[in-house]
Amino acid sequence: MSRESTVLTAVQLDPTSDERPDHACLVVIFGAEIGKRIELAREDVVIGRANTAELQLDIDNVSRSHAVIRRTARGYVLRDLDSTNGTYVNDQPIRERALSDGDQIRIGRSMLKFLTSNNVEAQYHEEIYRLMTLDGLTQLYNRRFFQEALEREFARSHRYRHPFALALFDVDHFKRINDSHGHQAGDTVLAHVASLVQAKVRTNDLVARIGGEEFAVILPETTRAGGIQLAEKLRRAIELERFMHDGCPIPVTVSFGVSEFSRSVASSEALMKAADDRLYQAKRAGRNRVC
Repeated sequence: MSRESTVLTAVQLDPTSDERPDHACLVVIFGAEIGKRIELAREDVVIGRANTAELQLDIDNVSRSHAVIRRTARGYVLRDLDSTNGTYVNDQPIRERALSDGDQIRIGRSMLKFLTSNNVEAQYHEEIYRLMTLDGLTQLYNRRFFQEALEREFARSHRYRHPFALALFDVDHFKRINDSHGHQAGDTVLAHVASLVQAKVRTNDLVARIGGEEFAVILPETTRAGGIQLAEKLRRAIELERFMHDGCPIPVTVSFGVSEFSRSVASSEALMKAADDRLYQAKRAGRNRVC
C-alpha cells in the first residue's frame, strides 16, 4: 500500500438483529486501492505498519502495531496498542472503545468509518457508490461530481437566464502547514475547513473539494455581488476559527476567487477559468482576501 492517505470503512452485521455478526469487512474509500474490500476474521485484527499486522497500513504516523479491532459477543471494540500518535474516534483520543454505527476512526493519516448493517453486500455497494461522488477525507463532493453539477447549473442558467456564481478557494501556504506540523495536521485542517464551510452555506449551494487544498462552491440564484459577500463571510469565519492539532494551534487563512455566469461566458470551463484567475489574483495581492 502506498504512503498516501487512506480512508477505510468498517461494515459489520448488526449484532442486535436475529442474524449474529459472523464477519465484518473494511472498504478502502480513499487512497491508492480505492474500492478494495478486506474481510475481517473472527480473531483480533491488528492494524499497523508491520508486515505481520492483519491490516497493514504502510503510512506515515502509523505504529508497527497501532491498534486492534476485537470482536465480542456484543459487537466490535477498538483498542489502542500504546501507539506513538494515538488512535482517535470522532476526533477524540481513545484507549478502548466499543464502536457504534457511523463512528469515524483515525489512525495516523488513515481514516476509517464504522458502519453497521443487516446486509454487508448492500452496504458495500452503497459505499462504492459514495466513492463516485464524495471525497473521503472531507466528505464533500469530489471533483468529478462537481464538474457534472457545474455543467448542469451552467446549462440551466443559460436556458432560463438565471444568475449563479462560482467561488474557488484554497488554503494559504498549505505546504508550510504540512512541513511545519506534518501531513496529519494538514489533513485535520482540510477536514475542519470543509466542515466549517459546509455549515455556513445554504442548503442548495454545492461545496466540493476539487484538488489537494482547493475547494469550490456553486451558488445558484446568486449574483457576483452575492458570491463576493458569501466568500468574504467564509474567509472571515476561517480566519477567526481556532484550528488545533495535538494541542498545537495552527493559523489558517484562505484566498477566494469569484466569477459570475453571464450569457457572454462561453462555457462552464470559461467560468471556472475566470474564478481561477481571480483566485491567483488574490494570492498575488497578499492572500487571505477575496477577488
